[in-house]
Amino acid sequence: MGEECKSSETSSPEKSQEATESESDSWSGSASLVEKSAVEINGDECQAPPEIPLVNKYEMNVDSEQESQSLNTVSVDELGPGVPVKDGKGLFMVPAVGMEFESEEHAYKCYSRYAVMEGFSIRKDFVNKSRVTGTVVSRRFTCYRQGYRPSKHTMNTRKPRKETRTGCLAHMTIAWQPYGKFCVTNFENKHNHEFVNPSTAHLLPSQKRLAFAEAVEADLASSSGVDGVPKLGMGFESEDHAYEFYNSYAGKVGFSVRKDYVNRSKIDGAVVSRRFTCFREGFRQKDKRDLNIKRPRKETRIGCLAQLVISRQSDGSYRVTNFEEKHNHELVAACRIRMLRSQKQLVAAQIAEGNAIEGRKIQLKSAYEVSCNSIGDCVDHEYDPVDQRSKLISKCTREMRDGEAEKIQQYFQSKKVKNPSFFYAIQLDADNQVANIFWTDAKMVMDYSDFGDVLCFDTTYRISEDCHLFSPFVGVNHHKQMVIFGAALLYDETVDSFKWLFQKFLEAMSGKKPKTILTDQDEIVSEAISSILPDINQLVCVWHVYQRALKQLSHMFIGSPPFVNDLLSCFFDLEEEEDFIASWNHMMDLHGLWGNEWLNKIFETREQWAIAYKRHIFCADIKSVQLRGSFILNLKKYLKSDSDVLSFLKQLGKMVNDWQYKELEANYDMSQNMPKLMGDVILLKHARDAYTPRIFELFQQEYETCLNIVVNQCIENGSLLEYKVSIYGQPREYTVSYNLSNNTVCCSCMKFEFIGMLCSHALKVLDYSNIRLLPSQYILKRWTREARV
Repeated sequence: MGEECKSSETSSPEKSQEATESESDSWSGSASLVEKSAVEINGDECQAPPEIPLVNKYEMNVDSEQESQSLNTVSVDELGPGVPVKDGKGLFMVPAVGMEFESEEHAYKCYSRYAVMEGFSIRKDFVNKSRVTGTVVSRRFTCYRQGYRPSKHTMNTRKPRKETRTGCLAHMTIAWQPYGKFCVTNFENKHNHEFVNPSTAHLLPSQKRLAFAEAVEADLASSSGVDGVPKLGMGFESEDHAYEFYNSYAGKVGFSVRKDYVNRSKIDGAVVSRRFTCFREGFRQKDKRDLNIKRPRKETRIGCLAQLVISRQSDGSYRVTNFEEKHNHELVAACRIRMLRSQKQLVAAQIAEGNAIEGRKIQLKSAYEVSCNSIGDCVDHEYDPVDQRSKLISKCTREMRDGEAEKIQQYFQSKKVKNPSFFYAIQLDADNQVANIFWTDAKMVMDYSDFGDVLCFDTTYRISEDCHLFSPFVGVNHHKQMVIFGAALLYDETVDSFKWLFQKFLEAMSGKKPKTILTDQDEIVSEAISSILPDINQLVCVWHVYQRALKQLSHMFIGSPPFVNDLLSCFFDLEEEEDFIASWNHMMDLHGLWGNEWLNKIFETREQWAIAYKRHIFCADIKSVQLRGSFILNLKKYLKSDSDVLSFLKQLGKMVNDWQYKELEANYDMSQNMPKLMGDVILLKHARDAYTPRIFELFQQEYETCLNIVVNQCIENGSLLEYKVSIYGQPREYTVSYNLSNNTVCCSCMKFEFIGMLCSHALKVLDYSNIRLLPSQYILKRWTREARV
């Protein structure tokens, strides 16, 4: 129960003079009994008259001798972290007239604890100080709902504050006594309002101040140091130090930090208080201009309340005055933390440190790894990259520079040491010289397992003046971003070399074959694919044909700017055979190109490369990805024409890392944001939950187009319905077949077969048939959020 306070029978003569010089204050000095119970508080800093009994606030069953003892006196000391409460039943000190305290602060703490137990907050109200010494002679603590707010302060306020004061008269008044202590001279315990719920008592302003004071004392007394988790009362040398600490904590937990509210001194402009919040705090304000934006920003704020508030102290340091730990959203996985905006600087520092460590490791490599001068010396005994069984029967068509073979071998060997899953293979010619090299790594293999249904084999890029061929295997991921599955350096461009290359590619990919492969118009490559991959769809990549057109018609691009748009339209925009032929003829007439042999030749082979043909073959819309940013154009940013092969390999590695990083960014963005809907449409909501944001944007565009499509005719043949549809005001009609028995739909434009997403014509028929959810067979996994699952 705590030590009993001894009665104070002596007075302090030194302080009596201050009492006589103070302002007069009226109070009732009569002692009265209080029906409520007293608080159990350890210490000897206050006294209560012996008439005040110690009882429980609630009914108690007293089972032990200690609990049944009646105490005639109560001692009140400096309050601890809280009043002991168990199962809603606890002992607390009820202020009473005549109760004494060692100081004004002790009285405030006692009344504050009593107020928290009751369910109200207190405020320091009237104070009477000595005119001579300035010390407090009397002080009144009131309920926070005391008085009324002046009406003049709210007249010109657009958003007036909520009214909290109700004229409550509850208060406690203390006065300084000649013997140096403060005595309760007036106590009113009746309130004119309801108390707060016990579960929310910790949110009361006075309780927050009390908790902060105790936390500061605990932080100053603690010698354990910072454990990485913010705590109330924790101190920092500066605002920046606090931000760095909270940001470091956020990086470990999985969220980004934003500097939110700041309060500055009007005198010196220094930060008085600052609030750091979760980046998903609050909600974005509505702006009328958003209605005219075609592609509005994605919504990121969802009203998260997680925050850290710091305030400046009298000594210039900062302390945590409020810390909210809970978030209303999922936190970011550890592998994506570096994508967070506030974590990027921290990640950059870690990368720099990691590079320094890696540099030291490279310097400590064994002489065996760094002194490789020939192919045979560098061969791993467990894995031999040199393919001795598939040597060329002749000498390779292009020779390497002096020392180039050793540099390449050393580079790939170092990659193999760092990553045992790295795969590379070397083909030799008849003179045991390096003829061809193929390589891939674990990430590329994983990408191929998820998105290897469509493969583009590029043979249009040559390195430096030696013109040896660089041939990458590329594809498209679920964000419609370019991914690389592997690459080759070819010093021999014969059928046997390409056959060996495709065999090694399949070996690295565990024998998995693509469904479609797109290549250049090269008969040698086509023969090799037909031999090694006979059962797949082989198409000529329209991008490769367009790249050749840039070289063949360079004079037209310079002299006739409209020609560029006409050529681009013929190559990439026209999906119907009739439209393609009409536009091609118009371009040839307009620019007088009927005499150009190269254009006439590629027009004869249009069925191999034009988009309007072979639309029944799935190609993952790879042409649009290449059009936005091709592999070759990105690679040229890194290289000069005179770059050697080792520089090329290093820069290629950087570019591949950039691509993979972009996918991480897209995945993070996908996990944090949801694309904005054009309307409250069930079908769009269903599609948004399934597709990645990029694919959903394209799907929503198709849905928007379908709103302007009209159904002209419907022919019923049992369970099969055939619709004739067209865009309003346009003569072209499309035929859409819909099967009632299995909810299958097929359009004559074959967009789904070609790209893997339903067209606007098919969506119109589904809507016409009251189908509100997208049939599962038309949601390709490779375009969904779960593509890698």
